[in-house]
Amino acid sequence: MTKKKILAICGSTRKTSSNLNLINAIVDLTKEKFDVTIFNGLAVIPHFNPDLDNETPPEIVDSFRKQLKEVDGILICTPEYAMGVPGTLKNAIDWTVSSCEFSHKPVALITASSLGENAHESLLMTLKIIESNITEQTQLIISYVKTKVSRDNKITDNPTLEQVSSLINSFDELINETKTAPIQG
Repeated sequence: MTKKKILAICGSTRKTSSNLNLINAIVDLTKEKFDVTIFNGLAVIPHFNPDLDNETPPEIVDSFRKQLKEVDGILICTPEYAMGVPGTLKNAIDWTVSSCEFSHKPVALITASSLGENAHESLLMTLKIIESNITEQTQLIISYVKTKVSRDNKITDNPTLEQVSSLINSFDELINETKTAPIQG
């Protein structure tokens, strides 16, 4: 069986991010079905500038767009900063609005923070407006993430592990459905 290609995006640029630990835990949980690449360029994507959003965008933006196009699905794990979406994550997504890489692409969204509801709702609104393929079953808020994911990339809280496993299964199903669905014109 061919593994599905997934691009994982961590909304935090911190090297010891709980969200990066969560992504790595998901990589371990899904190694039989998903081939996950973690996008590491979030911190170096320039501020969105419509004047630069043309046939020759900045190299890192072009690379990000190509990576998004080549995958079967996108996994986003993000914290909440000051009750909102981290600026670097929103900035990266803004660079894809005109080029439509998120359009109809299956997305799993996990907001993992102390609370996370505000960032989650804001990001969900953005993902819907750019026509990402996201469902209730492919989104999750993990509150107090630092108490549920270890630094050695293990989900230590059983209810959280069950929720993440359910999300993974729903994400896998969504990708399968998207691959077999007729192309919208």
